[in-house]
Amino acid sequence: MSFNHINPLQWHQALGVARASCARIFRDGGAPADAMRAFGLATDHATEDWSRTVEAIAESLCAAPMKRAA
Repeated sequence: MSFNHINPLQWHQALGVARASCARIFRDGGAPADAMRAFGLATDHATEDWSRTVEAIAESLCAAPMKRAA
């Protein structure tokens, strides 16, 4: 994903939220796949790397919301 279209402040805040959420899941004995599932992300490409999980969650938080059909 190209981060050129993301506001740097939004990215910084999304990373903070993702880190805090992952820290809580880690503290409770969870795995990176659990964190991905908590944010509704696909776990088929989940890794055992917390840093990649944090970035994937932050990326999903920064994604533009999908429009709903009428």
